[in-house]
Amino acid sequence: MSYLEEIQVKNLDHLGIVAGLIDEIGIVKIINNKLGIDVREKISAGTVVKSILINGLGFVSRPLYLFSQFFQDKAIEKLLGERIKPDYLNDDKIGRVMDELYKYGLNDIFIEVVLEVIKKFKIDLKYSHLDSTSFHLDGEYKREEDKEKQEEEKIIKERPIFIKKGYSRDHRPDLKQCVLDLITSQDGDIPLFVRAGDGNESDKAVFGKVLVEFKKQIKFDSIMVCDSALYGQENLQIIQHLKWITRVPMTIKKAKELVQNIEVEEVKDEDKEKRSDLNLESYTWKEEIVTYGGIKQTWLIVLSEKRQKSDLEKLEKQLSQEEKKSRKFLKEIQSEEFEHPQAARYKLKAINKKLRLLEIKEVELIETYSKKKEKIYKMISLIIKKDEEISRKTKKAGKFILATNLVEENKLEASEILITYKNQQSTERGFRFLKDPLFFTDSLFVEKPERIETMLFLMSLCLLIYNLGQRELRNCLKRVKKGINNQVGKVTLRPTLRWIFQCFQGIHYVILNGVKQIVNLTEERRFILSLLPASCQRYYL
Repeated sequence: MSYLEEIQVKNLDHLGIVAGLIDEIGIVKIINNKLGIDVREKISAGTVVKSILINGLGFVSRPLYLFSQFFQDKAIEKLLGERIKPDYLNDDKIGRVMDELYKYGLNDIFIEVVLEVIKKFKIDLKYSHLDSTSFHLDGEYKREEDKEKQEEEKIIKERPIFIKKGYSRDHRPDLKQCVLDLITSQDGDIPLFVRAGDGNESDKAVFGKVLVEFKKQIKFDSIMVCDSALYGQENLQIIQHLKWITRVPMTIKKAKELVQNIEVEEVKDEDKEKRSDLNLESYTWKEEIVTYGGIKQTWLIVLSEKRQKSDLEKLEKQLSQEEKKSRKFLKEIQSEEFEHPQAARYKLKAINKKLRLLEIKEVELIETYSKKKEKIYKMISLIIKKDEEISRKTKKAGKFILATNLVEENKLEASEILITYKNQQSTERGFRFLKDPLFFTDSLFVEKPERIETMLFLMSLCLLIYNLGQRELRNCLKRVKKGINNQVGKVTLRPTLRWIFQCFQGIHYVILNGVKQIVNLTEERRFILSLLPASCQRYYL
């Protein structure tokens, strides 16, 4: 045997961090306890799930049909266990495990993982955020439409989701899709609840039921935060026993009246510094007690200076565009010959329907004769501004309304309501992660809706692992009061975990003459490992 044949070099990179976080949570044990272990199998279901999660967080954009190739150059025995080979992770095995997960109950498994994370890592659940997004898919996904119509809408469905066209957040209305509802903690953006829905599902129809189901599963006194899709009389009745903060749609008559007529309060000098510390210096507000849908609420009418400036600029642009359009319409209608007065006025009415801020007004209808000596009518008109509409939009600029049922003894400070709602981007960050082209959303190639639901479950587990690792790292940096360099060489206490993954590229697992060692583990990488859970460190140190 030559000297070179005695060396084995496998890539470890950042995958030891991912594997360590999976171990720290106990995902393999939870899956094996749920699905059981068959001694005849070379690899357990829990280990297969671990391998999928490592693949998903490998950020190499390889879908599952290239799964075994992903592990060919990786330290698979180090990551998954001794004597495990890449060819154990074949399409059949992965498919069987996915089907077993679905059959057992994806929601039950996810909730158990979440409860373990909450307990072990002391996740603060004072606030939880709900939102939804859509994933477009290729393929037919035909199902029996009649059965779908007969199904009563439920949150925990006894049938697979329907893949069909609906409102597309991806701006691909030409493709069929499915919907994912996601609840995250404000503390670290940890996914707490996920649910796959039909492609044509309406947020307004299900958000109230989603929150009720979440509270049954996660028995914590959390204040639920959601966008305006939650705010409707039916949903408010459904969630009347929950605590919530949401945005009020401007389609509600009372909301329209308030943004038009109410003046937000001027900021007192003693409050300016406090608002600056909270990063709210560009906001002013006024509170009102309102009863809507039979629920007593605090409405916070908020004026954002930045948003007001943007809205007024848009209004000016819209006015300028309409002026150009209306001049063209004016020229057109004044040059046209009409056989009857009604025809002229009908044309004018049709033109004004196309304008919002301006109006073409009839001044005079002249009776005259054409070149052929036929009686015709010509309209003299002029352009006027709709002052009332422009004033309404000007007063509305920059304003929005937040509502909460926390009143009287449970009352929140106005600043806390606003800050909490601004953190609604917690779920949006999760959706950006799941839709990243380097993530494995390309794996949504599977043909059965059940497999798609399972894939969304696995992707959500990846999000949980990623955000948990990022939270732990940032909390440790804050405790030790020492930062690390980011992508542009500046010291930060809030690095992204993706940047940390990049920092760990080039770490190898080497076996030389039977001796196993990790190479390229620098002092900086050792420092980062010291900030992560012990399970991560074991893969490197």
